[in-house]
This record gives sequence, C-alpha cells and structure tokens, in this order.
Amino acid sequence: MIDTVIEEPRWWQEALAGLGGCLLLTVATSPEYTQGLAPFIETPGRSELHGTGWVLALIPIVATVAGLCLLRWWPYLLAAAGLLSAPSVWGQLTTVSHPALGTFAQSAAYPLAVLGVLACAQSLLSRGSPRAGAALVGLATGSRLFGSAMVGPGWWSSDPSRPAWHAGMIAVALAVVVPAVWRIRRGDRAAAGPPDTSGWAWQRLRLVIAAGLAVCLVLPLSLLTTERLAALLNVDWSALYRHQTAAIAVTGVITLVLAIGLAAVAGLWPLAAALTVATVQVAVAAPLILAFTALGATDPVRWLGAIAGAALGAVAASSRWRVAAAATLALGAATAVFIAYAATTGHPEKLAEQQRVVPAVLLLVLVTAAGTAVAGATGPILARRGAVPAALGPLVGVLAASGLQIVEVTYLRDGLPVSSYLNPVFHLTTSAVLLLVAGAGLSGLGLAHHIAERWAERKRAELIRQEAAAAERDRLARPIHDGVLQVLALVQRQGSQLGEGGSQLARLAGEQEVALRHLLSGGVGMARPGGDADLCTSLSALGSPMIEVSTPAQPVVLPSGPAAELTAAVQAALDNVRRHAGPGSRAWVLLEDEDNGVRVTVRDDGVGFEPQRLTEAARAGRLGVAQSMRGRIADLGGTTTIHSQPEEGTEVEFWVPRPR
Repeated sequence: MIDTVIEEPRWWQEALAGLGGCLLLTVATSPEYTQGLAPFIETPGRSELHGTGWVLALIPIVATVAGLCLLRWWPYLLAAAGLLSAPSVWGQLTTVSHPALGTFAQSAAYPLAVLGVLACAQSLLSRGSPRAGAALVGLATGSRLFGSAMVGPGWWSSDPSRPAWHAGMIAVALAVVVPAVWRIRRGDRAAAGPPDTSGWAWQRLRLVIAAGLAVCLVLPLSLLTTERLAALLNVDWSALYRHQTAAIAVTGVITLVLAIGLAAVAGLWPLAAALTVATVQVAVAAPLILAFTALGATDPVRWLGAIAGAALGAVAASSRWRVAAAATLALGAATAVFIAYAATTGHPEKLAEQQRVVPAVLLLVLVTAAGTAVAGATGPILARRGAVPAALGPLVGVLAASGLQIVEVTYLRDGLPVSSYLNPVFHLTTSAVLLLVAGAGLSGLGLAHHIAERWAERKRAELIRQEAAAAERDRLARPIHDGVLQVLALVQRQGSQLGEGGSQLARLAGEQEVALRHLLSGGVGMARPGGDADLCTSLSALGSPMIEVSTPAQPVVLPSGPAAELTAAVQAALDNVRRHAGPGSRAWVLLEDEDNGVRVTVRDDGVGFEPQRLTEAARAGRLGVAQSMRGRIADLGGTTTIHSQPEEGTEVEFWVPRPR
C-alpha cells in the first residue's frame, strides 16, 4: 500500500504567486485610456445610476462577495483576475475589441486580484512567515501606487507602450499563479479566516458580512439623487448643483459613517487597522498628483521612483520593527510635504510647472514608501484574527473612497475649488496632517497589539504552569493517598485509645489529613494570571476540625506577594492558638473584602492573657507576635490589632490595603 503525501507549498512559492497578483493590481490601476487621474488616487464622484447602469455597479459587488466566500482558493481568484484582465489589454493591442466586455471583465478582475493577494498574505502570516506576509500586504498597496505612477498625469499624454507592458505583466502573473493553483488545488485553510476557527464560525462570517455589505453601499447611495439629497438637507437643489463638492462631501460622510459601523461589526482590530490604512491612502493622493505632474515628461524616472518607494516600504514592513519603521516613514513623508509647501511659499504647484525632478522624486519615493509600509505593518496585527483580506480589501477601499470625497470639500479657495486637476495640490498641508494622523494611529495600534500579545503570553504561561502543577499533583496523589493519608487516618481513629497524649496526636493527625487532602485537590492559593492569588482559597486551606474559616462567595484577589505574607501572618496567629489557647480550644477565621483593603480576623475561645504580656515577651526576646504577625503586616502598609482578656479568648485583626 502506497500513501500519498501532499507537500505543503513553501513560503517563497506562495509569495511568488502573491507577487504575480500584485502585477495584476498594477494593470488594474493603470488603464490605457484616462482623461484624468489614475483610479487609485482619484476622488470618486457621486454615483447616480440611471437606466441599466446599476448592472455595471453590481459586477464588482458580486465579484467581491464571491471572493470573500472563496478566500481559501485564492490562487483561483488570482488566475480568474488574470484571465478577466486580458480582454481589455487584447483590445488595445489589436483591432479586435469589445469595449463593453472589457469594461465588465476589468471591473470584476480588480476586486478578485485584491482579495487574492491579501488572502495569500493572510496565509503566509498564519503559517509563520510574518516578514513575507507583511511585505506582500504592503505591496498590495505599493503596486497600486506604482500603477498610478504608470498613468501619471493622464490629461497630459498617453503612453502607447503601456498595453504591451500590461500584456507582459499579465503573462508573468499567470505564469507564477497557475502552478500555485495546482499546488493548492484542495484549498488553503490558513487564508480563509482566524486559524483557530473552523467552518463558517461567527468569527469568519462577520468578516464576510461586514466587508460584503460595505461594498454594497454604492447601490443605495446611488439612489440618493441631487434632488433627494437637497430635500434631506433642507436646501435648494440648485445650490447643490452649483456646489458639487458639497454634495460629494455629504455623500462621503454618509458612506463613512455606514462603513465605520460595518467595520465595527468585523471587530475593533479590523476597524482600527482599516481606518489607519484608509487615512494613509487618502493622504498620499495630493502629494502623488504633484509628483506625477512634475515628472510628467520623464516616464522612466517616475516609474523608478514609484518602484523604489514601494520596495522601501516593503522592506520596512518586513522588518522586525515594522511599526516603528512605518511610523517613521509616515513622519518623514509628512515632513517632506510640509517642506515642499513652505519652500514654494505656499504655492506647491510651482514644482509641477517648473518640472523640478529631484524634489518630485524625493516626494514620490517617501510618500509611496509611507503608504506601502503603513499598510504592510497592519498585516501581522490582523493575521491572528484572519481579517487581512476583509479589512484591508473592501473595508479600506470604501473608507478611503469616502475619505477622498470628504477631504475634497477642504480643497476650496473663496468657497470654490480651482478649475484644475492640480486643485488638491494647492492644499498640500491637509495631506501632511493626514500622514501624521496615520503614523500616530499606526503607533497606537502597534502599542495596543504589543500589550495584548504580552497579556496573552502571560496567560498562556500561567495555563501551562497550572497544567504542569495539576499533572504533578496527580502523579503524587496516588502514592500519598495509599500511604501517608492511610496512616494519618489510622492515627486519628486509634490515637484516642492512647490517653491524653494520644488524643492530642489524633487531633493533629486529623488536621494534617484535612490539609493534605486540600493540597492534593489543588486548593492551596494558586496564583492567577498577572501574579495574583485568591485569599479565599489560601485561607480555606488552613481550616480543620478545630478551625473554622469563613470567606466571601466571590474571590478576594491580592497580588501573590502580599497574599502570601497575609496568609503567613494568619498561620502564625493560628499557631499561637494551638500553643497557648489551651487544650480543646477552637478558632474562627473571618475574611472581609473592603473597598480599600482586606480585613482578616482570627478569634479563639481559649484562656486569653493580660495585655501587658506582649510587651514583656518582646523585652524577653520572644518576637513571634512582633515579627511573624505585626512585622509582616507593617511591611505591607497595614495594621495589626490584638484584643485579649484572661478567660475571654483572644482576637487578632489584620488589615492590609489594596495596592494601587
């Protein structure tokens, strides 16, 4: 009988297929024919659908939802995206073309390529390749910025060689993706969602629901015509026709609010990461427009600058200190934007008009690197939750589009925008501020992730310690039960037949049997995660037939150090009861949980003593009370109070404050 073993693909094989998907993203964001900006950095207009126009809008929605449901087959998504990108490129290279078919196919190819690349990154991150996965997440953004650089100032000139470049990119992409289709033909579970869930668990399903509904927002918002929007705002509809930026901004606000609500359904971590990446995508638009225009006549330099920026951002995202590196790049890009604005005395368009190559290249490299690195740094944070494709794909896309619409209303002079494609460039400082916000948001996200990871590690270590202690206790329980406990039980039963000394021996044997059984059951003050201990458990272990312990129903938690010292002080008080209270004396221990501290009272019904005996004992060098009880509690910042009278028993009260 021969067993067939399917070898898991190596990380570099998956990464190579993901890079092929990045080439497809470059093709999708650098169309041959465009009258304005590249689609990835252009501000979306108002989506008012008329007639059967909704069919064209429905295609990317269906493709996105289908892709979200088929993430584990991400190589098939990339292969489909490559095949769907081919018709439009073929039509540009030949005289045989069908514009409608090319448009429909390309609108479905883009979301499939985005989800395929991000699902590949999710798989790499989940399988223990954080560097490659983070770099691929960054390149999913960097490749689209490079595609925008290929378009450059679309209103300036069109590159006739671009379709040939597109054909070559699609061919290379399919060449590296098709082998991945064969290797992962049975699916890749690591790409489908949280690694610790199976099937359509809620952790996975809510990601699909949130991202799917987010891309569906375009349909109901397309029904919000200018007249309906004016009625909603209680303004004259002609005013909105005259001020289209206001109408676009209102639509953006509505979209943003709804998208944030849907991202919150996906979880707080996906929401925070999506907002951070969307902010940096909005921030890079205006600086890139300026750089592309300044480098409009130097295609090779513009392309090389975009490639260098994407590579620098990917390297930063793949480093160990990816969050710090990405935040530093965001700060550097913001500083470069501020300098460009100040050096041109508030007229950054001079860089474009005078074709300043060196400043434009520096700006292009830093801004592209910042956008790539910030996106890549969020990948490992989302990977544990399986949210990389949903959060950094559809959710970021909708949030970034709405953000571009909202920020458009700030690009005004005397209440109106300048009639130029460079209008965003005139307000470059807005992008600089958004870059700083993205860097700060990423830093906060990284810090929160670090704290959560440390807490999870400590919790795992505590669980391992508890399991090891339980295993050791079980190992010792059998021989102790068969030997020591049997002897103690025998002494307890027959000790009373040996006279007064035997009765005392039987009582002590009974107490030790109870304590030993309690120890074997795991009841002795086990520490909690974070170094805390439950006083109820540790004090209950001191109970015996002659000692009654009363504790609250809820755990009374103190740090393990103070809890151990307080328990030792109570043990010392109980030892005094055994030695000095007289034969047959009983003791009671009462634990009280107060707002600002913990109070433990030890009372017995013994012979008691004169109050001055404590002072006399201390002078004689007998320091049991002074050191074992008062000293321990004083070191904790607490107090010890002792009340006793002859023939009235003794009461010892300990009070310990809660640490702040």
